[in-house]
Amino acid sequence: MPTILTVWIFIQLYLFIQHNISTHINQAVAKVMVYSTTHYPYLTTDELTSYVIINYPSATDNQQALEEKLNDASLVRRARIEKATRFWVYGKGQIAGFIIAFLAVVFIGAFLASVIGKAVWRMFEHILMKTPLLREVYPSIKQVTDFLFAGKKRAFSKVVALEYPRKGVWTIGMVTGNGIKILAPEGTELLTIFVPTSPSPVNGFVLVLPKSEVIELDVSIEEALRFIISSGVISPSVFQSYLQEKKTVLLKNE
Repeated sequence: MPTILTVWIFIQLYLFIQHNISTHINQAVAKVMVYSTTHYPYLTTDELTSYVIINYPSATDNQQALEEKLNDASLVRRARIEKATRFWVYGKGQIAGFIIAFLAVVFIGAFLASVIGKAVWRMFEHILMKTPLLREVYPSIKQVTDFLFAGKKRAFSKVVALEYPRKGVWTIGMVTGNGIKILAPEGTELLTIFVPTSPSPVNGFVLVLPKSEVIELDVSIEEALRFIISSGVISPSVFQSYLQEKKTVLLKNE
């Protein structure tokens, strides 16, 4: 099942890119190939005649009009574009758009990672931040994408267990930072904890709790996410033994 789902996801991703991006690239490739050459793709007399008859039915029984259409350079070009489009957009050449899109992403990413690219991107972001309407939307979108995709900026530092939503019910959360200091009594250390929902860890709750009320777990973020996504089916054995040990210690301290 994991293999089938992985293959299915990649196929759907390819089809999405092919339909929404590659098709437009291939259409541009077909036009460039036609306008940059005089004989590509080669059209036989029968192909050109068939194109004229399909698009101009009135010329079917009018030999003079048919001859005029066959000698019309713009019409011949449109016929060549249609034939090229059949190959590049709907035929074997359609993979070219996907390859071009992939290479474009690679080269753009490499450029933006360079010193010059970073300077250009900063200038572009500065323009966005000064543009009306865009400056109201762009910062929020940037924060979300940075949180989801920029691993270095993601603030999940450790996995903890806490009693939520009530005492005696344990849940798993990720520490995202220090709590709001103004809420803490003097001498109390607070933590900001993100409690993801199952099976989608993208959504969840943000809690601010005293550090003394949470139990730090010796598991990785990845293991905790697998536990949450699987709704507890994939449970590290350390969870059970660790929680039982810590719970015993807390009861003794009380």
